[in-house]
Amino acid sequence: MEGFAPLGKFLVIVGIMLVVLGLFLMGKLPFLGRLPGDIRIERGDFVIYIPITSMLILSAVLSLIFTLWRR
Repeated sequence: MEGFAPLGKFLVIVGIMLVVLGLFLMGKLPFLGRLPGDIRIERGDFVIYIPITSMLILSAVLSLIFTLWRR
């Protein structure tokens, strides 16, 4: 049964990531995407949105999760 331990860890991580992604897509995490440092430029019909701070936080969280998973 110990041969399946890495698979179990992988499935738990993927499940957590899917739950967080689902909450974000449903709008249950409204602060993500509207943080200071996220850039939004609107000019007439043209809109550019660059979520710098949100992506940095997401990257840090994913790095932490994968670091813990490797241990």
